[in-house]
Amino acid sequence: MTTLTPDVLTELTGQAIELPSWAFGNSGTRFKVFGTPGTPRDPYEKIADAAQVHEYTALAPTVALHIPWDLVNSFDDLRRHAEGLGVKLGTINSNTFQDDDYKFGALTHEDPAIRQKAIDHHFECIDVMNATGSRDLKIWLAEGSNYPGQADLRGRQDRLQESLQTIYARLGDDQRLVLEYKFFEPAFYHTDVPDWGTSYAQVSALGERAKVCLDTGHHAPGTNIEFIVMQLLRLGKLGSFDFNSRFYADDDLIVGAADPFQLFRILFEVVRGGGLNNPDVAFMLDQCHNVEDKIPGQIRSVLNVQEMTARALLVDRDALTAAQKSGDVLAANAVFMDAFYTDVRPALAEWRESRGLAADPMAAYAASGYQQQIAADRVGGVQAGWGA
Repeated sequence: MTTLTPDVLTELTGQAIELPSWAFGNSGTRFKVFGTPGTPRDPYEKIADAAQVHEYTALAPTVALHIPWDLVNSFDDLRRHAEGLGVKLGTINSNTFQDDDYKFGALTHEDPAIRQKAIDHHFECIDVMNATGSRDLKIWLAEGSNYPGQADLRGRQDRLQESLQTIYARLGDDQRLVLEYKFFEPAFYHTDVPDWGTSYAQVSALGERAKVCLDTGHHAPGTNIEFIVMQLLRLGKLGSFDFNSRFYADDDLIVGAADPFQLFRILFEVVRGGGLNNPDVAFMLDQCHNVEDKIPGQIRSVLNVQEMTARALLVDRDALTAAQKSGDVLAANAVFMDAFYTDVRPALAEWRESRGLAADPMAAYAASGYQQQIAADRVGGVQAGWGA
């Protein structure tokens, strides 16, 4: 393992990437949801599939849930089911975008009764957190307007803050609220939480246990995402990542698929800012596997994050700092690029074998027969949310 030092391997050993339960269900575009043989029929089967990813990679020890998509009769039982498969339940995601009452907003709605309905949903999510032992409540709001003059922009921000304050006050002492942002969609003129600055302003007014969630697909084209990562780490407000990849907008593709160099740059800033293996910064995937098999898609994603983390850890920080301070632009860039172009895959494969894992997790999963077994056993599965 000539390219990976013991210090690098120690850092990689601690890496954990949470999987989204909905990534294992049927998903698609606004035009078509494609069915896949072996699709989970309930949250128990989603967790069983997620456990396969952890079994072959040792990278995915927790599974995020989405409410109401993952409602069950007993979350105590679901927690025990997960633990029996070697994983735990993680972030609880709320949903205020699939109810007719929320057509013109949920936490920002003009009608106090509808706002209370949305708040009550988040109270329900906190009850789920209490049962699952989850720390984080993640909120993404599909709220905004399509036309100038349609909505009172400032009034909506005031109502959002009031609603968030009410939800935040319900959290336990060891629980957090993480507020996700999105540049556009489904609202197109304005979105109530469109960027990191708005999310930061909202959570800063709440308290120390409120943080920003950064989805790597939720930015305008050309946005320097690693700068945002740096700034939020610097401010102590980066609570979590939703890792995915995009060519155009919120494509939710396998992380690193479109721009692996961007993933490398983001992870370098994570390392530089003390965010790697920091319990305050949660790594999670948020992806929709529309045409590929779900479990291999998640395996590929966590391996991509691991690989780019390894490369980011190889940056010669002393040489980089010296070049930056001396104003040697080309030398500084060369240090950065040397690490990015280092092929760490053979060393990672050797390291996996030394830990009792398969050198090639993708091939090991394919050879396990699990995919064929669930395709034969499960009939009529649609569990995802969008396709349910």
